[in-house]
Amino acid sequence: MIEVRWHGRGGQGSFTVARLLGLAASVYGGKYAQAFPSFGPERRGAPVLGFTRIDDVKIGDRSELDGCDYVVVLDETLWGNDVLSGLKDDSIVIINTKDETKYKSETSHCIIAIDATQLALDYLGIPITNTAMLGALVGASKIVDPAHCIDAIRASMAPKIAQKNVDLFNHVYGEVNSCE
Repeated sequence: MIEVRWHGRGGQGSFTVARLLGLAASVYGGKYAQAFPSFGPERRGAPVLGFTRIDDVKIGDRSELDGCDYVVVLDETLWGNDVLSGLKDDSIVIINTKDETKYKSETSHCIIAIDATQLALDYLGIPITNTAMLGALVGASKIVDPAHCIDAIRASMAPKIAQKNVDLFNHVYGEVNSCE
């Protein structure tokens, strides 16, 4: 089973991206998936967690993730013990930041950094980083076929914004490689 934890803030699309990954894996990829949120006060800017599980067999566990294969941080101000807790030995952390050096010095886990905020502004005109971070995760992990993510984006978003998000996803997917 592959488990992904998404750290973001309300309004950044953390749960939306967890669902997009689950949709790409299940509806378009033929696997089983779960996507669910966990949040406190429901307000814009409050910390939000999203979770995605993917497996080849039916998933019976409905609890929060104990050990994550991938942690995706949509807002670097959330960096801390919560991000680093529950990681497996070979977990990969993907973070939206301009400068990865701080984060690489704080953990032995592989860190993949991308300036998703600037890319979202360039492609979408707004700082919603979820599809950029999805592109980074899929580029680094290959856990789902990128074409399935594109299908999920197109099925989940209004046509007016879907193509911009597809373009952003494709750009980031093409730029990010797995950890070496």
